[in-house]
Amino acid sequence: MNNILAQILQANKNFVAANHSKNYVDLFPAPDKLPSRQLAIFTCMDTRLVEFLEPAMGISRGQAKVIKNAGNSITGPFEATIRSLVISIFELGVKEIVVIGHLDCGLAATDSQKLIKKMLDRGISADAIKMIQKEMESWVDHFHHPLENVEEAVFKIRSNPLIPQDVPVHGLMFNPTTGELSVVVDGYCQTKPE
Repeated sequence: MNNILAQILQANKNFVAANHSKNYVDLFPAPDKLPSRQLAIFTCMDTRLVEFLEPAMGISRGQAKVIKNAGNSITGPFEATIRSLVISIFELGVKEIVVIGHLDCGLAATDSQKLIKKMLDRGISADAIKMIQKEMESWVDHFHHPLENVEEAVFKIRSNPLIPQDVPVHGLMFNPTTGELSVVVDGYCQTKPE
């Protein structure tokens, strides 16, 4: 069992056997698919946030929808993050959104030309890269400051015509070493009640 998939499947088998006996399931039923805190969190996919960000916020299983991507970036008016937020609001009862960037974000240290070179070196065709090069350049080369990115993501969500004006959109920065959060944008100061 040297490969990662086999390790994951074995860990899952052990987890289920240890934690999900009939007694466990009866005592601790699965949470609802609706987030009990009516909250959506949009953050980065950085590994340092796994099992750290949510506890640092006092969020546990079943309380929030968590959306992640590289650099917590929004690239268009109906890209995957916006679609996920629309579903979260209109179908899953989300009433507030928190955008969370973090210090020392890896995306801030890259640029499109380095990324393209790595892609070409791994066998991605130049034609495939050409199809997405402008979008990649505007995304990767634009991200240099995680704090400014949080402000921009909050603005893009807040000004998107698909997001109701009564949904507060907050912006926070997270320290992936200490777990400390700081407010970048207080969404309560920017919402308009309906």
